[in-house]
Amino acid sequence: MKILLTSSESLRVEPSSGPLTIEAPTSEMSYGPFHMLGSSLAMCTFSVLQSWATNKNFSVDDLRIDVSWSFVEQPHRVGSMRVKLEWPSLAPDMWPRAVRVANLCGVHNTLTHPPEIHVEPASAPEMAAAR
Repeated sequence: MKILLTSSESLRVEPSSGPLTIEAPTSEMSYGPFHMLGSSLAMCTFSVLQSWATNKNFSVDDLRIDVSWSFVEQPHRVGSMRVKLEWPSLAPDMWPRAVRVANLCGVHNTLTHPPEIHVEPASAPEMAAAR
């Protein structure tokens, strides 16, 4: 798999041979936390589509997944994400099924129905001693 950083607010995932790689168009662009969030959504989506395609004897060699996001400022966070599927070899009549399968991604569902998040110290006694 290859993760291609396409901007500070987007990336592309595509199949490739060998280990997972992350590529950027310039050395100044770094793989940051929001790229990691987008990558998790893209990789999860690719994974469920690959599983479905394998079961249906379809190739995913030309499947590309683009994920982009935009921010809101109060508080600073991702406000929306868009997933675009590019799959030239997929028959037109299979697209509705492919989109339904893509929506089964666990990361997609986690972001759609966010979990509760609790931040706490590793251990309360250590925090008490530090006071």
